[in-house]
Amino acid sequence: MQRRISDFGSDVAFGEVSKKLKEHYGIEVPESGIRLTTLKHAEKLKQIRDAELGCIESQAKACIISETDGSMIPMVKSTEDVRDKRKNKTFLYREARLTLAHEKGSKTPVFSATLGDVNEAGRHVVHCVKVVGINSETTLHCVGDGAPWIANQMEEQFGANATYLIDFYHVCEYLSAASVVCAVGKEKEWLEEHKNLLKASRASQVLLSLLPYRESEKISDEEAPVRMCYRYIRNRLHQMDYKTALDKDLPIGSGEIESAHRYVIQARLKIAGAWWLEKNAERMLALRTARANNQWESYWKKAA
Repeated sequence: MQRRISDFGSDVAFGEVSKKLKEHYGIEVPESGIRLTTLKHAEKLKQIRDAELGCIESQAKACIISETDGSMIPMVKSTEDVRDKRKNKTFLYREARLTLAHEKGSKTPVFSATLGDVNEAGRHVVHCVKVVGINSETTLHCVGDGAPWIANQMEEQFGANATYLIDFYHVCEYLSAASVVCAVGKEKEWLEEHKNLLKASRASQVLLSLLPYRESEKISDEEAPVRMCYRYIRNRLHQMDYKTALDKDLPIGSGEIESAHRYVIQARLKIAGAWWLEKNAERMLALRTARANNQWESYWKKAA
């Protein structure tokens, strides 16, 4: 029965599990018991993951794709020395950093996630890549948004083995905003032209096109879309070699990790009304990634 409780508890709110158990098995289990059971097994999965982190290596692959992204999840903190636990609670959001890796052409990624800092997130990136299989001859193709910590971790962890590409569609959001100023009445045509320049790895030409329309530094960033676009591209020119990636049939967008955030993390940790203690959120991240990695069955065979 613990397996069934944890099955449901990993996917839906603990309060909803009671209804499902009653509906499917005709038994009643209090919500507190469901929470304790699910989190107990989530903690065991976290311990297994922590012990394995960075220690599993597979036969090296020729090319690995790695994507990393952050997603904000709702958290709650309470003052420990307050007698009434309903008071002095602080509600906030914390970034859960999710990473995936898989061999080029594979549809089966390896996932890991953490609420830790950027260095901890880097350890999870390394773990996923090692599980897929890397050596000095492996080409590592990384894609992510403009968050500097992602690119920095890729360089720090993998050095010359890795190339890092800014998510193409993220750059295009800046271009789209700039088009309203640069091409009044012809925004779509201008945007398409400059997308094609980016795909041809001609970002420097895009900068030249933006230059005459840059707003004054006296104007706030919120009212200066061209200046923001120019700055964003200028600071990341070395991360925009889209032509090489396209020629090698490698992704130029980070849609895979963005989609994974929705079905691996957000589908459970961001459901309506859910606010998590940090230790419980970390446990549930381990549980959710274990299920995404198809480790659920093997865990229960060992736990039985």
